[in-house]
This record gives sequence, C-alpha cells and structure tokens, in this order.
Amino acid sequence: MSSKDDAARAAGSDRPVPEDYVADRIKQERETRGWSTVALAEKMAEAGHPVNQAAIWRIESGKPRRRVNLDEALGFCQVFGLTMDELTAPPMKYADALVRGLVRDRIKKSHALAELQIDAQRLEREIRDLDFELDHFANNGVEQKAELDQLIRLEDNAWLRENKPEFVRGRERDQARKKARDT
Repeated sequence: MSSKDDAARAAGSDRPVPEDYVADRIKQERETRGWSTVALAEKMAEAGHPVNQAAIWRIESGKPRRRVNLDEALGFCQVFGLTMDELTAPPMKYADALVRGLVRDRIKKSHALAELQIDAQRLEREIRDLDFELDHFANNGVEQKAELDQLIRLEDNAWLRENKPEFVRGRERDQARKKARDT
C-alpha cells in the first residue's frame, strides 16, 4: 500500500463498512444507557481500556470518524456487555434508546423471574418432603393429627405477626367486619 493509500485510509475514505457499524453501535449503546462521552471514557478506564472523551466523540461523530483499535474494541465489548460480532454488526434502524432500554429491562426481569421460579420449585419440593415427614406424626392417631394442625396454625400466625404484621392486621380487620355483619 502506498503512503497516499495510508493517508486516505487514515482520513476515513475507503473505510470498511464494519468500522462505521462499530462507531454507530458505540454511540447507540452509550445513548441507550444515558451515558455521556465522559461517563463512557470513565467506564473504559475502569475496565482497563482507557480512551479519552474527545476520542470517543471523534469515533462517534468526527469528520472523518476516528478508527477504533483492537484494544479499544475489546474494551467497548466489555463495558457494553457485547460480543465482538455484536459490536461490528449493523446497528438497529428502528429500536431507539427507549425501546432498547425497555428490551434490556424486560430481559433482566424475565431472567429474575426464571430464577424465582426455580427457587419456588425447590421450596415446593422441600415443603412436600416436610409434609411427608409430618404425615408420619399425624398418622399416629386423631389426637396427634389435631395437635399437629393446631401447632401449624399457631406457628403460621406467629410467623405472620413477626414477618408480615400488615397482613395480620388486615386479616383481623376483615374477621372483625365479618363478625359484625353476622351478628
């Protein structure tokens, strides 16, 4: 390549399309998160890939745009939680910052829900195991079954009073209203 070719390339002409994708994607990811170029520069430094704010602006908006080196690309991937393929892919046309933020929030919440469902399934298995053990006690006679039922009610009420007092107050208020209607 001649020095003329090098100069043209440095100036941004004949720039490979993926480099423009990278610049557009960096701006899109930064804006989606509501970060300034200064905030992104700070996050890049924290990640061990320092790039100053002016360089980020030149990457995103410069005429010509500043090129991104491999170390910086790896840093942007780390800071934005992207793969290199995602960083170099064409940016989305219609999904603005608000939509992308909503999608990220939805994904985060759906994964949190999946974790809660796994926890709920584990707790249900543990409760079934405990019920199985308690059934052995209750099967020793009607009096033991009645005693077990009473103990479960007392312990449940004690737990609710300690951990969910607002629920207990609401339940007691509802019971008082029902009793007043019945009399």
